Amino acid sequence: MTTTSPAAPAGESAVRKSPPGTAPRPRRSGRLRRVSLPYLLLLPALLLELLVHLVPMVIGIVMSFKELTQFYIRDWGTAPWTGLGNYTMAVDFDAPVGEALLRSFLTTCLFTVLSVGLCWLIGTAAAVFMQDTFRGRGLLRALFLVPYALPVYAAVITWVFMFQHDNGLVNHVLHDQLGITGTPSFWLIGDNSFYALLTVSVWKGWPFAFLIVMAGLQNIPRDLYEAAALDGAGMWQQLRRITLPSLRPVNQVLVLVLFLWTFNDFNTPYVMFGKSAPEAADLISVHIYQASFVTWNFGTGSAMSVLLLLFLLLVTGVYLWFTSRGRRNTADV
Repeated sequence: MTTTSPAAPAGESAVRKSPPGTAPRPRRSGRLRRVSLPYLLLLPALLLELLVHLVPMVIGIVMSFKELTQFYIRDWGTAPWTGLGNYTMAVDFDAPVGEALLRSFLTTCLFTVLSVGLCWLIGTAAAVFMQDTFRGRGLLRALFLVPYALPVYAAVITWVFMFQHDNGLVNHVLHDQLGITGTPSFWLIGDNSFYALLTVSVWKGWPFAFLIVMAGLQNIPRDLYEAAALDGAGMWQQLRRITLPSLRPVNQVLVLVLFLWTFNDFNTPYVMFGKSAPEAADLISVHIYQASFVTWNFGTGSAMSVLLLLFLLLVTGVYLWFTSRGRRNTADV
């Protein structure tokens, strides 16, 4: 015996309604359109990114496997293949090329650690100090951002004049007025060039840390500080218990960005010292430039660039893994 369902009443839609208590299923085409729309909006930027960054990167990797010297500049595709010869030369630390690259790498690591640490410390201290309301705070904030807003060339070339041996402002203050140094120092040559470069890098970079930390402090409720003050917590206890833990996500991104910017900085040492930086201030970015455009060995310079890229990718991956692991542990607690 078979049963037939009653016919739908007149005017009622023929589409079967969902059972009571269940949400109607969205149409697949509408959901697909909503999902694909962000990717379509990002497509132009992705294509430009591939054109500007990825294509030169691939060309540079190909060049690192070639014996590309000044004899093949006109048609670098005809340069003979060397395989891993350029990489072997770069990592042979007993040979002059590898020894110089290792020394430059260690100098860059020390420079980056000091510059990033000082930028973060000064920027955080200034941002915490600027949280309190006082007369002239807006003007002081604007003055703090001047080094970050100035063009790199104008800022660095000004410091070059200040570091001059005979009539520079730095020697005038340290030697003539304060009497800290016995004789006027040479800041742009010798071992002092490292400290001069570090000074300019910190002066130019700490306002960015100040800006990011100051923005992060705006998201911390003032009620936490008021409650901590009522419980007897002093300024240092509030900083250690409230400010720094609340700024942890901001600081994780800030330190990574400062590390990448500082380690790859080329403009500051090049403007200060030109094509041949002193050994004490021979950062790896300028060192690779010298290996490529001064000695006309573009294959070796490309191999050094690829090794630098792999190092930065490794450090970034390890850093992101540790920071994400720390966030997961904090969330579990």
